[in-house]
Formats: sequence, C-alpha cells, structure tokens
Amino acid sequence: MSLYTGTLPTRFLNDEQIRPGAYRTWAEVFRDFEGRYEDRRILNELAASIPRTGQRTPIMLEVDDKALDVRVADGHHRSLILMRLGISEFTFQWCEVGFWSVKKQRKPFPYHLLGL
Repeated sequence: MSLYTGTLPTRFLNDEQIRPGAYRTWAEVFRDFEGRYEDRRILNELAASIPRTGQRTPIMLEVDDKALDVRVADGHHRSLILMRLGISEFTFQWCEVGFWSVKKQRKPFPYHLLGL
C-alpha cells in the first residue's frame, strides 16, 4: 500500500491551519528565503517550472500527535510559490510526529485538525 496522497486548498497554507514548520509565520519564511541567494534561485526555478509542469513533488505535512497541529515538514519553497502564483490546490503526503518517531502515513489524513 502506497503513502497517502491528497489535495488541499492552497489557502490552508496559513499561520493557523498549516503552519510553516520551524518558522512562526509564512511572512517570516518568505523574508528569510528572499534574503539568501540559494533560496531565491530555488524560488525562481519553481516559479518558472510549476506553471509549465505543475507541482511534481507532494508537500510533506507533519501532524504532531501531542499538539494536534499541522505543519509543513518538507516543501516550504513549493508552498511559497504555490501561494505566490495563486495555485488553488496542492498535493501532499503526511507523517505523524511522535516523541521518538516520525512515521509516513498510508492511512487518511486527519482533516478535522484543519477545522473541516
């Protein structure tokens, strides 16, 4: 059985529903990435390729089993470009983060954590 893959509205990538991992806000991620040459290069490449080929790699979301919140674990650059380009949906996979483990999931995503 393969990893669970789903789609969500890009508007859920916000500071309340799907937070930006180690950063406090998405604006902070954008400022940080715009300030570094390598991150700007990646953002520019994605801004050119995503409109042509679509989002090829799912964004990895992590669900913290203690805090019961959802964060981007991998895919911050893709997330920023999807938001900037106004792409309506994104593809994701997810993992559960426990005290001692990170487990990529095959079971359905816990959509209720997003207030759905």
